[in-house]
Amino acid sequence: MAKYREIRSRIQGVDNTAKITQAMKMVSAAKLRRAQDAIIAARPYGQKLREMLQFLAANVDSTVSPLLEQRPVGRVCLVIVTADRGLCGAFNSNVIKGALNLIKGELQPFAAHGRLDLVCIGKRCVDFFARREFNVIANYPGIFNALDFSVAQQIVSMLSTGFLSQQYDRVIVLHNEFKSAVKQNVVQVQLLPVPKIESADPHGAISPQLDYIFEPSRDEILDALLPKHLNTQMWNMLLDSNAAEQGARMAAMENATKNARDLVKTLRRSYNRARQTAITTEILEIVSGAEALKSQ
Repeated sequence: MAKYREIRSRIQGVDNTAKITQAMKMVSAAKLRRAQDAIIAARPYGQKLREMLQFLAANVDSTVSPLLEQRPVGRVCLVIVTADRGLCGAFNSNVIKGALNLIKGELQPFAAHGRLDLVCIGKRCVDFFARREFNVIANYPGIFNALDFSVAQQIVSMLSTGFLSQQYDRVIVLHNEFKSAVKQNVVQVQLLPVPKIESADPHGAISPQLDYIFEPSRDEILDALLPKHLNTQMWNMLLDSNAAEQGARMAAMENATKNARDLVKTLRRSYNRARQTAITTEILEIVSGAEALKSQ
């Protein structure tokens, strides 16, 4: 009797959990839709800005802007972007694992001599690296609750100031790139110095360019557009990470709901078997008692 009551109580608990995970999946699906719309809205501006920079930088020396300056790398700043919350599968752990592999691999000479700085974006990243011996120079927890372009500007301003003052000579960003609702890739992007912007044409075709007269000069326009390009690039990476997080959470909650419902089915079978066993035992006791009375 006590056994199948315990199973019944567990069935109710798992069923309630399935309802919660189903609700979380629906919320993540709605947030994913808004995140995808934000990415689509941001792409045209970023694409046109990239085309303008590609045209302007075609015949310009890298000394035009200090943001283009390629200098010997003595100190590196690594920016790591995770989510603020969990329950999204391996989304956060993949980025953190990728960061640790990068620190132990390519960036190991800098980390070994204390010449590696970290910037943590997202509460999960902040919590992980705050408990370990890393030189974390800036934290940005809780920004995805109300993601705004001013946050990207603030982060880029801090990174650009450090690069221009030679606090570090290279800035790398590690984040999840949104591919689809069920697929996210951890990518590594060099933010500073601004790398040469390659043609977006997959065939490498060079389109004919007109000879424009610039006012102000080509160099001044390029110098003014580079900070806008960095802001847009950081904004797109934050939007990518946010959309990837919602996609990962939606998939994780869908799997959790399916597993909970499968577990409920298994528990119901166990409950029915236990109940049948209890009923059979009671019948046997009644029959045995009746037979005992007859024999007397």
